[in-house]
Amino acid sequence: MKDEVDRLVAAWKRERPDLDVEPLEVLSRVTRLARHLDRARRTAFSARDLEPWEFDVLSALRRDGAPYQLSPGQLLTQTLVTSGTMTNRIDRLAAKGLVLRLPDPDDRRGVLVRLTDDGRDRVDAAMAELLDHERAILAGLTVDQQAALAGLLRSLVAPFDNHA
Repeated sequence: MKDEVDRLVAAWKRERPDLDVEPLEVLSRVTRLARHLDRARRTAFSARDLEPWEFDVLSALRRDGAPYQLSPGQLLTQTLVTSGTMTNRIDRLAAKGLVLRLPDPDDRRGVLVRLTDDGRDRVDAAMAELLDHERAILAGLTVDQQAALAGLLRSLVAPFDNHA
């Protein structure tokens, strides 16, 4: 079975036989897959009136478990954005009623960001729909192939994650 990457690799080999275009065999497919995943994410999130960045913040709170609250600093660490960006995001999520700002009992100057019931319901529904889309994307692979691919991708991505 041929795909678009096979066609572009063949064209580059024909036009630039002096170049080793083998990295395209893997990374162009990863890029194309990322685009499909981005579309699936946007579809799942928009069905719940969420932007991808909103899902990222809400899911960080949801994954932390009850009472579903983190400090803005903890949210920064999990979402990899600047403090100014996080402040703006918390403001916007609070205005939508998806999070609450609460005083931090351990730090008089600090605040905690807590997921509201509506926020939890929306992130749970978006996550369930996203997983349906992701299962459909992976449907062409067996369970063993999925595990092997996950391991290979982990080996490729881990050095970047460990240096972030």
